[in-house]
Amino acid sequence: MALSQRESDIQMMLAADVHLGTKNCDYQMERYVWKRRSDGIFIINVGKTWDKLQLAARIIVAIENPQDIIVQSARPYGQTAVLKFAQYTGAQAIAGRHTPGTFTNQLQTTFNEPRLLILTDPRTDHQPIREAALGNIPTIAFCDTDSPMRHVDVGIPANNKGKHSIGCLFWMLSRMVLQMRGTIRPGQPWDVMVDLFFYREPEEVKDREEEPAVAEFVAPTLALAVDEWGPEGATAGKWEADVVPSAAIVPSIPGPEWTAPQVPGPAASWDAAPPPVATGVEWDAGSAPAAPVGWEAAPVVPSGWESGH
Repeated sequence: MALSQRESDIQMMLAADVHLGTKNCDYQMERYVWKRRSDGIFIINVGKTWDKLQLAARIIVAIENPQDIIVQSARPYGQTAVLKFAQYTGAQAIAGRHTPGTFTNQLQTTFNEPRLLILTDPRTDHQPIREAALGNIPTIAFCDTDSPMRHVDVGIPANNKGKHSIGCLFWMLSRMVLQMRGTIRPGQPWDVMVDLFFYREPEEVKDREEEPAVAEFVAPTLALAVDEWGPEGATAGKWEADVVPSAAIVPSIPGPEWTAPQVPGPAASWDAAPPPVATGVEWDAGSAPAAPVGWEAAPVVPSGWESGH
């Protein structure tokens, strides 16, 4: 028996841990809590979550221009889902820190006055909620069991702290909006995977990008070695010490032979050469010059300090 769309969506929400709350519960969120576990975690009623998603989709479809809708998330886990939601529904996305005065200060270049505001976490996105309240902008937010409900017009009870939960909620809301607009038939499954709305770690994305680059770098190197040096050179991996390629031998070029110049003299070789003739005075012990007169030790003249008197 095939499951209905509501039942299949509830199974997906249970798999993504949408029903898991926190150990604290706000008094305005008690109506959406089903029970409390033995470890103190509150369990959210996913049936009411699905109903609130339908209500939020009807509000979004009622706005004629999708550019008048701003979907915002300051938490990293919701930034990918926010960008994907804006891509498929035509809304404007603000991923990252909210600039104060975006909805109230008309002198700012980033000033915007939307007709609807969709948030991921009321506690983290408290600044846009306050500015939207000053500008009478209706607000839709995903609220956990401990989230403040002040200035939130439509609160969708769900787990807004897990990356799988946030991605699943935005994927489901996007599909409901497209179905109500007529882009997707109600009984037809959406061809967009829910994995695209999940947050991915930067290290994981970097590793996936580096894997094909390494494969492309190794392949040409092996092919070049086989084509250029043959299979023997590729398998050997290194050159032998006594092997010299024939291309490295430089051919001899005929030309005049350069020989050592002949040393003039009667001798034919260095052994037969005559000993050098001494010119000048030989420096022997007898011919050493005498010390000049006056260099002898001079007599010491007493100064009177030696005797002590």
